[in-house]
Amino acid sequence: MGTSEPPLITIVGPTASGKTALAIELAKKFHGEIICGDSRTVYQDMDIGTAKPSREEREAVPHWGLDLVEPGQYFTVADFKRYADKKIHEIHTRGHVPFLVGGTGLYIDAVLFDYHFSPKADPTIRRQLENLTIEQLQQYCIRNNVTLPENNTNKRHLVRTIERNGMNSQRQSTPIYSTVIVGITTDKTTLRNRIEARTEHLFDAGVVEEAIMLGKKYGWESEAMTGNIYPLLHQYLDGTLTLDEVKRRFVTLDWRLAKRQLTWLRRNEFIQWLSLTDAKSYLSSVLSEH
Repeated sequence: MGTSEPPLITIVGPTASGKTALAIELAKKFHGEIICGDSRTVYQDMDIGTAKPSREEREAVPHWGLDLVEPGQYFTVADFKRYADKKIHEIHTRGHVPFLVGGTGLYIDAVLFDYHFSPKADPTIRRQLENLTIEQLQQYCIRNNVTLPENNTNKRHLVRTIERNGMNSQRQSTPIYSTVIVGITTDKTTLRNRIEARTEHLFDAGVVEEAIMLGKKYGWESEAMTGNIYPLLHQYLDGTLTLDEVKRRFVTLDWRLAKRQLTWLRRNEFIQWLSLTDAKSYLSSVLSEH
């Protein structure tokens, strides 16, 4: 990396920690462009349920990594790494500051530590995986640092996750970019309250109507529709759950997601953990020097 290039600003943290709003504020001030490191926002049409940045936010700051594939299309962490590397180079070429922002730890680490991925799974390996029990597949994920899918009792999801995230041991021990990595700390009560508030916002914004549209357009069995809030909305629409039950269960799901994200991110010794206020001051100071 040339010394004249601005650093890659990496902002990580659990869902609803406020990292996106912070990144947008800083990117507006310091000529930045944002690459979203989130495995859910890569899907087209899934806007409300995945809490993508609003149209106004995207108009204020260029965002990359959104709407890359249709729900159901195959998109791997290796695909994301190739995409993000290309965008970081393009942003630097424009003389702007690249911001890598997200909560999907594997996506972030793949870029920062230059992961090299195994070839696509072959039929023999798939058969071997399919012969394992659900418990054995879960243990395989844990032993090999593969993030369990949201529906981790579904054998097909477990096999696909292992195939999708299958990596060999090649990775750098230090970040390959000149990067400043900040993690957003939030106390548990505040984070839980933010998750509850965002859940209400999803429904006010029309997530039920979005789910109906997605179900008709892509089918409820589409891979992307089997995670996040969408299976709960399917149960609401067929009368199995009430709206209040959907909200309560989704808050619990998002809370569990936040804890999984933090568990993954805390393995990265290069992250400086700061409050939102301190992160803003620190990153503003770093960026003012470039």
